[in-house]
Amino acid sequence: MMADLTAAPLTTADIHAQYGEMTRRKRLYGGILLVLFVALMAAGFRTADGRNAGSFRDGITHVFDYPAEVLAEAGEKLTELPGHLVTFFPALIETLNIAAASTLVGLVFGTLLSLLSTRGMAAWPRLIPLFRRIMDISRAIPEIVIALVLIFLLGGGPVPAMIAIAIHTAGALGKLFSEVNENASLKPVEGLESVGSSWGQRMWLGVIPQVGPNYVSYALLRFEINIRASAILGFVGAGGIGYELKNAMSWGQGRYDEAAAIFLLLFVTITVVDQISSALRDRLIHGAKA
Repeated sequence: MMADLTAAPLTTADIHAQYGEMTRRKRLYGGILLVLFVALMAAGFRTADGRNAGSFRDGITHVFDYPAEVLAEAGEKLTELPGHLVTFFPALIETLNIAAASTLVGLVFGTLLSLLSTRGMAAWPRLIPLFRRIMDISRAIPEIVIALVLIFLLGGGPVPAMIAIAIHTAGALGKLFSEVNENASLKPVEGLESVGSSWGQRMWLGVIPQVGPNYVSYALLRFEINIRASAILGFVGAGGIGYELKNAMSWGQGRYDEAAAIFLLLFVTITVVDQISSALRDRLIHGAKA
């Protein structure tokens, strides 16, 4: 159907009026969404506060009581702090091992899932929706839920934690990697295909060199997240420094100095890893742009 060439051209006033209408409509939709969000937050807060053992208003006034008790006891036993740091350092190494192993496994499977779910790169194009749903399910289920199921099946220890975090990491990284793949050029893939290369060779030689820096950057960021996740999973019996922190906190007064030492180890470790990974990510990104 041909365009109507007899229609009068739009004037500046018409364009200005249309733009103003679009702006007002956008503001209206934004205001409606904001009102719905505030209403849902208020309703959720009232429901949670009603089901709580104590009132939020009463509890908020005591929010700093526990940190004050921990710091007070740690200050009284300051001379024992170096010994506690040495005692809990192996548990910290175990937590780092869980995070590193789960990140590596998640990186491998996330890469595979992302390539299999990207149009123009997938080995089986008809199965792209299946691989995308696998990634959705993997990152939709919290690590702690997966860990609880695995602990029931395998028993407590670092292995269930590693598997749980790796499953979630594969789904999260797979989603990020697939978005990176969308911006990759398919010309090298087509060239390799024309000379009879296999799917693995096309991906390894035609795609990975383009997206590799972004993959590593996202993996380093995920490693930081997995350190925190592995520490949290220790509270459900998955080992590592989180398990030691749970014991120290559950014991109560008399072992608050140990809890303070564990908090200090975690804080220093996460800060150092964050600084190192940020520097590496910046170098990778700048190198990719160069």
